Amino acid sequence: MLAEYKIDLAPVNNEAATPEAQVLLEQTQAKLGFVPNMYRTMANSPGYLSTYMHGYQAFRESSGFTAQEQEVVFLVLSRLNQCDYCVAAHSMLAEKVQNLEAQALAAVRVGGVIPDEKLQTLAVFTARIFNSRGFITVADASAFLAAGFSQKQIMEVVLAISVKILSNYSNHIFHTEVDAPFVAYRPDA
Repeated sequence: MLAEYKIDLAPVNNEAATPEAQVLLEQTQAKLGFVPNMYRTMANSPGYLSTYMHGYQAFRESSGFTAQEQEVVFLVLSRLNQCDYCVAAHSMLAEKVQNLEAQALAAVRVGGVIPDEKLQTLAVFTARIFNSRGFITVADASAFLAAGFSQKQIMEVVLAISVKILSNYSNHIFHTEVDAPFVAYRPDA
């Protein structure tokens, strides 16, 4: 889903980027082998791109979630935010990089029941924090903690929400074109 309004700022190429954005784009190129369209649109605001990249990296490196759990969190949030770009990107990562089971991937993409109980608990809790704007109940937290997660990871879900707001909203207002590696994973594909 895209916003009615579209920002008409062009995606930023490395040569036109500010020095700060250029460094971030070059780091992305070195790490991924390409620069996703989403990063190029965010580069219109180097602070925006830097904040996104820092939060994303912090979640990936220190959330305490497994790689598959991270993808479940990101997919739940991208689906709830109706961001086709990020649903596609995280679906590809979940399948090709993190080896998330096909049934689990299919379920999380549509808000269905994930066969793995721990992943299902994580998906439900992530949606609950998102939908309640952080006003979770004792029962919500108890179920999450009983599944083997920690109180610190409650905060990490909030970090993921913040990161996904940055990426999902940017994609909405830029009408970001889905990159070729992710196209087959678009929700409408």
